[in-house]
Amino acid sequence: EEHSMLELEPPRHTRLRKLVLHAFTSRRISSLQPEITTLAHALLDRIETPEFDLLQKFANALPVIIIARMLGVPETNADKLLEWSHAMVGMYQAGRTYEMECAANKAASEFTAYLDDYIAYKRKNPEDDLLSELIKAEEAGDKLTTAELITTAILVLNAGHEATVHTIGNGVQALLQNGYGADVLTEDCIDATIEEILRFDTPLHMFTRWAYEDIDVMGHVIPQNTQIACMLGAANRDPSRWNNPEVFDPGRPIQTNTSFGAGTHFCIGAPLARLELRAALPVLFQRLPDLKLANTARYAPTYHFHGLSELIVRG
Repeated sequence: EEHSMLELEPPRHTRLRKLVLHAFTSRRISSLQPEITTLAHALLDRIETPEFDLLQKFANALPVIIIARMLGVPETNADKLLEWSHAMVGMYQAGRTYEMECAANKAASEFTAYLDDYIAYKRKNPEDDLLSELIKAEEAGDKLTTAELITTAILVLNAGHEATVHTIGNGVQALLQNGYGADVLTEDCIDATIEEILRFDTPLHMFTRWAYEDIDVMGHVIPQNTQIACMLGAANRDPSRWNNPEVFDPGRPIQTNTSFGAGTHFCIGAPLARLELRAALPVLFQRLPDLKLANTARYAPTYHFHGLSELIVRG
C-alpha cells in the first residue's frame, strides 16, 4: 500500500493519478466493448446445465479475463489472478484473521514477483496494453517507478475485479427479484438501469477518508485530520436524496450515486465497470430470456465489500 492511490493523499496522490490517467484513457476503455460482448457470449457457451451459479460461471470470470487482457498478461493465468485478488482483498475486510493476513501477504508477494518479470519484459517489448502504456506514461518528465507500476496493477486487479463481480451478482438478483430483464437493458434504458443497480445494492458499502479541514455536517463538527467512514450504501438509500429509496426502479431519473466515491479519490475504473455491465448484462438476458432465481441468494459474510456468496439461477 506504500504506493497505492487508495491510501495516498495529495501531492503524491495527484502525481500518481495524473500519470495513471495517461494510460487509463477513455479511448482505451471504450474500445473494449466488442471484446467484452464476445467474452460474455463465450462464457455462456461454456455453461452445460440449465441450473448454475452465475457468480462462478459468469460474474467472476468476465472482469478478471478483461483485466488480464488489459494488463497484457496471458489470460490463461486468470485463475491465478483471481486467487491472488481474493486473498489480497481479505486485508480490506472487517474481522480479518491472522490466517487471512498471511494469505494476503503471500498473494501480494507472489503477484509482485510475477509483475516484476512482466514489467521487465514490457520495457523491452512494449505492446498495446495497459502495462506498456503505464511504463510510457510521463508528466513533465516524471514517470512511474517499478514499485508504483506494480502497486497500480495490483489496484487495477483488486478494485476492478471484486466490486464488478458483486455489482453483476447484486444487479442480476435485483432485476430478477423485481421482474425485470431484457426490457430494461435496451439502448435507451440501459444507462439508467446500470445506475439504479449501483445505487440500490452498492458493491462497496464503506470507505474511510480523512478530513482536510474542520467540516460542519448538519451541525456536527468533524475536526481536521479526523478519519471518517463514508457509508456509501447508506448514502445511496438516503430518503432526502432519493424518492422511495428502498424500491428498485430502473426507470428512475439518473442522479449521481456514491458507489464509486467522489472528489479526489473518485474511482478511476468507474468507466470500465460501467462498460462491463453495459456490454455483459444485455448478452446474459438475450441469451437466457427465461432466466430465474433457482433459490434464495445469500450475502457473503464480508465487509466492506457487499456481495452474494452464490447466485444459483436457472436459464
